[in-house]
Amino acid sequence: MELRSASPERLVVFVFEQLVVNLERARIAMERKDIELRVTALRRARGLVGELLATLDFEKGGSIATQLADLYQYMMYELVDIGQRGDVVTLRKLVKIATDLRDGFSAAAAQVVELKKSA
Repeated sequence: MELRSASPERLVVFVFEQLVVNLERARIAMERKDIELRVTALRRARGLVGELLATLDFEKGGSIATQLADLYQYMMYELVDIGQRGDVVTLRKLVKIATDLRDGFSAAAAQVVELKKSA
């Protein structure tokens, strides 16, 4: 996918895809006791969550943007904590949250494309 020409909806989905990949990498690294990969994957995951948080539009998004901000801040807190404690159970929960969000945003992006086609 060419990121420079991607729609904002598709960019959000891409960030979530990368987030899921890095969370899974961190999980695998933790299970293999690969500290270097764990640190790198968690750092990237934190950066991606930070990007999602920074791109929220509270004026247009209203309460949904506020709820997403709360969720992203929770994920950021947990990612820092996981990095310190190596908690695989919590990491699996974050993978589930990120996967669900990715799937939801992907479906929404597909609807936007369909609406644009029919307009």
